[in-house]
Amino acid sequence: MPSFLLKELYMRIDKYISGCGYASRKDVKKLIKQGLVFIDGEVCKKPEEQTDENSIVEVDGERLIYREFVYLMLNKPQGCVSAVYDKKYPVVTEFVPEEYAHFEVYPVGRLDIDTEGLLILTNDGQFAHEIFAGGMEFKEFTAKSAKLEITENPNEVYIEIAEGKFHQVKRMCERVGKTVTYLKRVAIGNLKLDKSLEKGEVRELTKDELDMLYKK
Repeated sequence: MPSFLLKELYMRIDKYISGCGYASRKDVKKLIKQGLVFIDGEVCKKPEEQTDENSIVEVDGERLIYREFVYLMLNKPQGCVSAVYDKKYPVVTEFVPEEYAHFEVYPVGRLDIDTEGLLILTNDGQFAHEIFAGGMEFKEFTAKSAKLEITENPNEVYIEIAEGKFHQVKRMCERVGKTVTYLKRVAIGNLKLDKSLEKGEVRELTKDELDMLYKK
């Protein structure tokens, strides 16, 4: 079981509420002064009051559920870059729904601007970034061996790689005299792209899907 799923939460009430995206820490102070914040049924008096993973936090009658980390699956379309900011091109974080904006997620790994498919976004800095079997030498690196599956379509193949170097799939194909005209990532390890996600759509990973990323 990934350790981040078991992390206990102990924090100030103002951080808790702001982390839920309900209000800024500054505005939380105002809510407390107005007597609108409750912890386990008791009115909160100060922003430094503590909560834990079992606390029931309510603001103006609404119960809040705090999550420190969020893990999202994006079906990345072509034409955007795997970044949070770019001067020239749209970025993948522009597809993140407003309800997740306060988590400030960023892409795990990258897909080229003209590559589509599965991309994970998270705000968890400890999340495993290398989840991607003798080799192929390039100027900058030696590519680990890859698996090639030929489909019934003579112009379509499935390639499984163990790393994600710059333009790796395209360069490996060029080395054997083939040109990549369309590239889509359909899986990372055991995690597969949700076929129901349209291009540009985002949803949260389930607990089972998170576990898949840690299976060998």
